[in-house]
Amino acid sequence: MPVDPSARIAPTAQVAAGAAIGPDAAIGHFAVIEDDVVIGARSEIESHVVIKRWTTLGADNKISSGTVLGSDPLDKTFGGERSYLKIGNGNTIREHYTISRGTAPESVTEIGNDNYIMTAGHIAHNAKIGNGAVIASTALVAGHAEIGDRAFVSGGVVVHQYSRIGELAMIGGMTRVNQDVTPYLLHVGPTMEVCGLNLIGLRRAGLSKEEIGRIRQAYKILFRSKLPLNEALDCAEAETAGPHAARMIAFIRASKRGVCRRGRKGEENTDV
Repeated sequence: MPVDPSARIAPTAQVAAGAAIGPDAAIGHFAVIEDDVVIGARSEIESHVVIKRWTTLGADNKISSGTVLGSDPLDKTFGGERSYLKIGNGNTIREHYTISRGTAPESVTEIGNDNYIMTAGHIAHNAKIGNGAVIASTALVAGHAEIGDRAFVSGGVVVHQYSRIGELAMIGGMTRVNQDVTPYLLHVGPTMEVCGLNLIGLRRAGLSKEEIGRIRQAYKILFRSKLPLNEALDCAEAETAGPHAARMIAFIRASKRGVCRRGRKGEENTDV
């Protein structure tokens, strides 16, 4: 699509002839929009934002000043071929953030819908962010990492490449994530100790007491029974019910990096 007549483009912005700007979108002063960029309806691009080629944004996104979207991947193997950054609808990306395209030709970095991404961080090539996640300031998400729906990544967190953070998990500030993070749990500290359920997140998500109780039962078997992991998985599968427990079990079984089962030293997770 061409630039829609209803789009508002500041006179100092540079919008390439090959860019497509949707209805009622707004492009601020000194923004740079390259060729092969698509910006959806009602999206707001503030001043001094750079959106590089092969980047697509859906509708109702808000991108704050100093952000660079679709930059070349920070990967020494990158050969300059076409790859993509695809961003869904309703996302907020705050000031001075960078998100790279994929490394391999035709590969994709994906950001879903309704995510809130705070300031001064980076999402690397081929990462995948789900829907409704919060990524706080100065968090760094490495290549091929995955963050599930409605997960919360606190400030200063470093997510190692290929690591997965499950849905509705919470990562405390300054945590180093170098293994997979099971859905619905809280991890904190430099060695990402498991500190029980993400109870605040689960309640905010509208889960009932009964649903949280089933998650708690699966958690106690998987993380506090002291059974070897394969035995704990079999036991949880046999003794727990409900879709959330099933997702926890499936997530762990699919893990290639392994999941952290370590609790805080001397702590028995009294919150669960």
